[in-house]
Amino acid sequence: MILSIDTCLGASSVAVLDGERVLAARSEPMTRGHQERIGVLARETAAEAGIAFADLSRIGVTVGPGSFTGLRVGLAFAKGLATALSIPCVGVNTLESLAFGTKGFAAAIIDARMSQVYLQVFADGVSLMAPDALGLGEAAARLAELYSGGPATLIGSGAPLLADALPSASVLTSVSADPVAVARLAAAKPTPSHSPRPLYLRAPYATLPAA
Repeated sequence: MILSIDTCLGASSVAVLDGERVLAARSEPMTRGHQERIGVLARETAAEAGIAFADLSRIGVTVGPGSFTGLRVGLAFAKGLATALSIPCVGVNTLESLAFGTKGFAAAIIDARMSQVYLQVFADGVSLMAPDALGLGEAAARLAELYSGGPATLIGSGAPLLADALPSASVLTSVSADPVAVARLAAAKPTPSHSPRPLYLRAPYATLPAA
């Protein structure tokens, strides 16, 4: 029995799976307020699934890339719940979650602002590159370098920014990962030896107040 949590992008999302069977899944679009909502959403989803938290054997959570605040909210809640239940907490890459289940060439692309994207490319689910933060020109060149023909899909909030780099590709502007995909990826990973850590691909953008 696994509970998945995602607060990295434009939604708070939770799913409960019993093996391959989806018992319940919920996703609420939001750019702020994840901290106030995720605990309630997890309890509501577990109730819909007809289980108690004590029935869980594993928790999966997205670790980024994504919103610095959002990913920390999800991680803190998932790790706290896993510790209280004495069960494993497994981290899942947000880009991998976005591309999960896509056949052929798939590029998961998150708009990172400031003319940058977070990018990872897959071929039938196999990663062709490590997740990276790239300028738009660099990202377009990386797509051209890795694409070898066939069906192609660009997925995520940053997909329209790179649509011209692969004109034949399908463009899916998903605002967040599917929590069922997060759960399936977390279930397939080995039991970790340590708690998941945030996946930061660049430093947070912040300025110090003037003295």
